[in-house]
Amino acid sequence: MTDTPTQLGRPTPIPASPGAAVLETVANPHPGTVYLVRFAAPEFTTLCPITAQPDFAHLVIDYVPDLRLVESKSLKLFLASFRGYGAFHEDCTISVARKMIAAAAPRWLRIGAYWYPRGGIPIDVFWQSGPPPEGLWLPDQGVAPYRGRG
Repeated sequence: MTDTPTQLGRPTPIPASPGAAVLETVANPHPGTVYLVRFAAPEFTTLCPITAQPDFAHLVIDYVPDLRLVESKSLKLFLASFRGYGAFHEDCTISVARKMIAAAAPRWLRIGAYWYPRGGIPIDVFWQSGPPPEGLWLPDQGVAPYRGRG
């Protein structure tokens, strides 16, 4: 594990698949402090594994770092690797959470995946690693119910 990201500051192609993506981390300058880091990806895309039609979501990822922080460019490349990948909404959502946990070992993580409807039904997927740490300021994820997203 290094504190020198290999993808930052240079042209880096989008990985061919989520499994090929490298999620990099850097040292947390405030280990032991309970604070929230939020990543919002309002234009997340993937493919339906049956029809190969595009699916779109607004992802909101909240985590409480421990010793490592997720490096944002590597996260952006990882999320972009789903564009040509076929998976159901639930699989995509949980795969993002698990990859972040494997890479950074946060104290806590939650993900809200607000999927835009196909066939008239939005399928939103929510997951968290456990109860949030004591004393954490946990703001609302700020994504309106479907009627308000349009």
